[in-house]
Amino acid sequence: MPAAMSSAPLRHALLPSLALIGLAACQPDPEPELAEDIYGPMGTILPTATAEQQATFERGQQIATRRFAPDEGLGPLVNVSFCTSCHERPVFGGSGPRYRDFFLTGTELDDGSFLATGHGGVVTSFGFNGAPTRPGLDEGVNVIAHRNAIPFFGTGLIAELSESSILANADEDDADGDGISGRPNWDRGFVGRFGRKSQTVSIEGFIRGPLNNHLGITTDPLTEAQKAALPVPSSAADSALRAIDPEAALAFRQAAAPDEPLFDDDDTPDPEMPSEDLFDLVSFAMLLAAPEPEDLGDNELGLRGQANFAEIGCDDCHAPTLEGPRGLVPLYSDLLLHDMGEAMADGMQQGVATGAEFRTQPLWGIVAVAPYLHDGRADTLDEAILWHGGEAQRSRDAYEALPQSERDALLEFLASLGGREQFSEGLLPADAVIPPTGTPGCPEPEIHANEAMLAQWQAGRALFDRDADIVDGLGPTFNGDSCRACHFDPVIGGAGPIDLNVMRHGTIDMEGEFIAPDYGTILHRLAIPGAERPEHDPSQNVFETRQTPSLLGLGRVEGIADDDILANADPDDLDGDGIRGVAHLLPDGRLGRFGWKAQVPSLREFARDALSAEMGLTVPEEDSFSYGLLSDGDDIPDPEVDTAYINSLTTFMAGLAAPEPAAELPEGLAVFESVGCDGCHVVELPGVSGPVRAYSDFLLHVVAPEGAVGIVDFAAEQLMFRTAPLWGLRLSAPYMHDGSADTVEAAILAHDGEAQAVRVAFEGLSDDDRVLLLSFLESL
Repeated sequence: MPAAMSSAPLRHALLPSLALIGLAACQPDPEPELAEDIYGPMGTILPTATAEQQATFERGQQIATRRFAPDEGLGPLVNVSFCTSCHERPVFGGSGPRYRDFFLTGTELDDGSFLATGHGGVVTSFGFNGAPTRPGLDEGVNVIAHRNAIPFFGTGLIAELSESSILANADEDDADGDGISGRPNWDRGFVGRFGRKSQTVSIEGFIRGPLNNHLGITTDPLTEAQKAALPVPSSAADSALRAIDPEAALAFRQAAAPDEPLFDDDDTPDPEMPSEDLFDLVSFAMLLAAPEPEDLGDNELGLRGQANFAEIGCDDCHAPTLEGPRGLVPLYSDLLLHDMGEAMADGMQQGVATGAEFRTQPLWGIVAVAPYLHDGRADTLDEAILWHGGEAQRSRDAYEALPQSERDALLEFLASLGGREQFSEGLLPADAVIPPTGTPGCPEPEIHANEAMLAQWQAGRALFDRDADIVDGLGPTFNGDSCRACHFDPVIGGAGPIDLNVMRHGTIDMEGEFIAPDYGTILHRLAIPGAERPEHDPSQNVFETRQTPSLLGLGRVEGIADDDILANADPDDLDGDGIRGVAHLLPDGRLGRFGWKAQVPSLREFARDALSAEMGLTVPEEDSFSYGLLSDGDDIPDPEVDTAYINSLTTFMAGLAAPEPAAELPEGLAVFESVGCDGCHVVELPGVSGPVRAYSDFLLHVVAPEGAVGIVDFAAEQLMFRTAPLWGLRLSAPYMHDGSADTVEAAILAHDGEAQAVRVAFEGLSDDDRVLLLSFLESL
């Protein structure tokens, strides 16, 4: 037995005593029945929850969706800024689209032993507070494994299962000769059940680890009293153990959660999450209902599929039920490790799991949580089945040999296992409402009032939200798998959180000149399964993150005449006010107005550029439009999107209404103008449909301190940035081009260069005037 299992026999020595308790009755147990009251729509609470648990669930959900900031402990090494960022499909608590994939790393030594590397074994994308802006791989890494996030639905029911229920299906030596050798993984002597390799036994451990490895949020373990108060009932063995030794039972219940405090080296005191919040977060996960399977009733296709599922041996690993304290739980998994063959192997060893072994994925709700398999390589369930190998090769071959009608039947059965009504091609539910006029994310009033225009706008919104699949041409490297992937805060079409910043990079030479890489300045975060994660050249020495800007109101910005923008340009500071607004004239003579460096001239070019640069999709050749890639060398025919696709996206973006202020605060506006903010943040410009009150001149300015470095984009020099529009400011934190300011005040204090005098004037304001100005800005 491996060393990792050494404590299992010590605890299992208690089991004979436990068995004696059951022998006293000497009566046969009745046949278990299916558990009741465990189902609900994905993302909802178990029907059996008490009022107190409901309150805990709601608090935990708020913590799961909370955006953490660096001054609250986020980092210094991170992948995401909130828990449900990786668990959002089709609702919070679910799986993750590909733009939330991540990588694990390790080193396999010559003797076959394995060392996890990175940040707790995880590759991080961003660094704050002195950490490298783009963390690299550790020296000696020779294993990089791709991971797609798994759903949390029904995890409390899995936590309730006794070890004997899981071990009953184990057959490590294939004693029955069926070619299936399921075996448990172990977590400090306990049977693991969570994670792609069943490497974790407790939900507390499964949450504390990612909090630290992905968010950089430190925690202390729950107290024994808190563990006892968690909503998951004790397993059968635990209940028996409690009758003998209550203290031992309490330790057993969550024994394999990390039992040590976690620390990091940022300036936020540890633990960065209070134990009360951790308790609520763990409880939220435990209380998520299981997806309810459909009653096949007269669904002849589904009934045939159910028979096929059993006939070809899918249920040898995907055990339809496991017995828990509530009855039989239909998760369609044995929770054991199985060798899935060389094609699926990723080399990542966890616990006793080899690089080719993976936990059998539960199938409840499977239709709503694509993509599939440990690395998200499969767009569809059909693809996922055909990737199976190793112990599943026989079932895979039997599936492939079925007539198409019978394969369709099996797929219909899988789709019936819950969640079908919540399926979405993005994150918008099928019945998503249109935001009312005057609220963020709504269409312009004239669109709302025209049925045909509104239908076109809605179609564009659905396409904006839709996740691109590998078969569509996604990648091979990318940042987002949809337009919404970066623009969803607080509504689709809005801004993006700090963990979705785009990484720009290059080299500053000895003369201070910027040299862009041959492939462009964007350094992608992700790659499709099978492609290498993008890494930078060691000679590159400048990395600059770009906060995702909001798209609300950009149709009105496009309607501003070039001459009205050029009228405010003063590149030589002829008026002597220290402000040198520079119009960004692009190489083809067009005026740039979109993007942090005003590097894009129109919304259509913005769409073309983002489709290629952020998603890896090729675009068609179009007269008068030059942004985007026409070919990319993958196996998908070019162009991967057509003109109609771009038309639809552009229609949606152009129709997003400008954000309206939460309140009219003329006294704050007066202070805004008195300190000179409007020198760059021009309150309004004429537009084709009336004044555009965006609080921007759409010109380039130097507002960084002397000595800073950055990238060059066409004629926009290293430290030049477009004046950011301030409408919707309250909806688009964090601030500045790199998201480095958590608050509006911090953003003002970060201004330098041409804005130095304005910043000094702000610093000299009375307390009352400062409050008036900040209240005004935070109302926009």
